[in-house]
Amino acid sequence: MPGFGRRIASGIIVIAMALGIMSAAAGYGGPSGGFGGRTDEAIVDAAAYLLRAVPAPGVGQTGGEWAVIALVRSGAAVPGGYILSYYDRVAAQLERTGGQLSTVKYSEYSRVALAIAAIGADPRDVGGYDMIAPLMDYDMAVRQGLNGPIFALIALDGTGFSGEDVTGRYLDFILERQLDDGGFTLSGGVSDPDTTAMALTALSRYTDREGVAQAIGRALERLSLLQRPSGGFTSFSSTNSESVSQAIIALCSLGVPLDDERFIKNDSTLFDNLMTYCVDGQGFEHERGGGASLMATEQALCALAALWRHSSGMAALYDMADSPDSLPDAAEPPPAGGEGPAVVSVPAVTGDAVQFGDIEGHGSEEAIRELAGRGIVNGYPAGRFDPDGGVTRAELAAIFVRALGLAASGDGLPFSDVPPGSWFRDYAQAAFEHGLIQGRTPDAFDPSGFVTRQEAAVMACRASALCGVSEVFDETAVRNVLSQFIDYRTVAAWAAEPLAFCYYSGLLDDSGLEILPMELLTRGEAAEIAFRMLKAAKLV
Repeated sequence: MPGFGRRIASGIIVIAMALGIMSAAAGYGGPSGGFGGRTDEAIVDAAAYLLRAVPAPGVGQTGGEWAVIALVRSGAAVPGGYILSYYDRVAAQLERTGGQLSTVKYSEYSRVALAIAAIGADPRDVGGYDMIAPLMDYDMAVRQGLNGPIFALIALDGTGFSGEDVTGRYLDFILERQLDDGGFTLSGGVSDPDTTAMALTALSRYTDREGVAQAIGRALERLSLLQRPSGGFTSFSSTNSESVSQAIIALCSLGVPLDDERFIKNDSTLFDNLMTYCVDGQGFEHERGGGASLMATEQALCALAALWRHSSGMAALYDMADSPDSLPDAAEPPPAGGEGPAVVSVPAVTGDAVQFGDIEGHGSEEAIRELAGRGIVNGYPAGRFDPDGGVTRAELAAIFVRALGLAASGDGLPFSDVPPGSWFRDYAQAAFEHGLIQGRTPDAFDPSGFVTRQEAAVMACRASALCGVSEVFDETAVRNVLSQFIDYRTVAAWAAEPLAFCYYSGLLDDSGLEILPMELLTRGEAAEIAFRMLKAAKLV
C-alpha cells in the first residue's frame, strides 16, 4: 500500500501525461496487441467527458467512485482540487452518518475503499472512519448476494488489507456459486457476461490456490462462448458496452492478452468492439446510437485504464499498490456547473429560518430545511412537518412545481376533481402543462390520493428532464440498475425506467436491499428527492 499520510506539493496529478495528452509510449502497443494511439485518444476523450459530466463527485454508484477510479487509474490529468473535493465530500458524508454507508449493501464500502486508496488516502481513516473494517464482516457482506463478496475480495486485495481468514471465506463463497456452465450470475441459473467477468477479476489473484485455476479456466471458456461474432456481448436482449468493459478488466487482471484467440471473433477483439461505442470527442454509449452515457463511460474508462496499465507493465486496475503516496495539496475548485433551462427558476433562500419540531435527527432533515428555506415545502400547524407521513399527489406536484419555479400559462385542466379556488389548482395546472402529471383516469387527477414510490419516480424523472438531467435506459440498462435489489421484479413495467433513472442519478437512496415500489412515499422522502434533483442539476 502507499505510504498514507504524507502530503506532496502537487496541485495536479499527472501520470504519463503532458498538457493533457498521453504520450504514445503509454499507449496499448505491447505484446498483448498493437492498439497504440487509439487507446490514448479514447482515454483523453472519455476523461474530458467525465470531468465535465461529474464536476463534483461524491459517494455514489454513478457520478462518484467509479468516475474517480477511472480518471485516476487511467493516467488522466486530474486537478488536485477535484481529488480533494471528492475526499472532502466522502468525509463529510461519513461525518453525517457516523461512518455508515449502508446497513445492508457492503459493496458501498468496497467501492469507497478502492477510490480512497486510488487517490492516495488511507481507507482505514477517512475523516476518522474506517472503510476496511466493514469488509471484514463476512456475514454482513454476503447478505447482498454474489456482488458483495466479489467486490469485498477485490477491495481487500486491492488496498492491501486482506486477511487470510475472511478473504479465504469470500473466495470459497464465489467458487461455490460457479454455475455448471462455468459462468456466474447474480440471479437465476444462466450465466451472464458481466457477473462472470467480475468474478474472474476477483479470482485473478488466487491462481495458485487449489481449484481456482480450474474455475478460472471454465469461466474464461464460458465468457468466450458468450462473446458474439461482433466481438461484444449481449445481456438480457441488449448488446451493450458495459459487458465489454467488464470483460476487458477481467482479462487484464488475469494477464490474458486481448488478442488471445478465444476472444477474437471475426478478426474483432474486445477493444475493437468497445471502440464502436465511442462517441467522437465525447464518452461512450450504452447501446449504439443512444448517445453518450455516464455509466457506460465510467466503465469504459476503467476498461481502458486496465488495458493501458496491463500493456505498460503497471499494477492492475484495482491493485492500488502504485497509487500516489498522499493526497495533493492544492485545492483547486472543481469545474462549475451549468445553468438550467430557461423554463426553470429555482426559488432563492428567503432568509427566514423555518423551524419544524419533528425533523431533528431525521434522515431528510437537511433536505427539508433547505427546501423550506426556499418556500418549496411547508409544514402543518404547531411547527410540525410530519416527515414520515404520506404525501398526496397534489402535494408532490406542488413540491416539484415550486422547486422548478414552473408557471402555468393557461387554465384548461381536464380533471373534474381539481376545482377552481382549491389550493392546488395552480400547481396542478402548471404540472399538467409541463408534463409532470397525468390523471388516474382521463378526467380525474385524484389530488388526495397518496403517492407510491414507483409513482414518485415517474414524476421525478419528468421533473429532472425539465432541468436538464436525463438519461435514456434500455431494458438491459434498467435491469443492470434495478437487479441490485431483491424485489426488482415487483416493479411495474411503466415505472422500471424512471426508477432506474432515479437510482442511477442518485435521486433515490440505493443503500437498501429493496425498492418497495408499492410502499407509500413519505413527505421526508419527497423533500429528499426534490433536493437531490436540484443538486444533480447544479441548481442549488
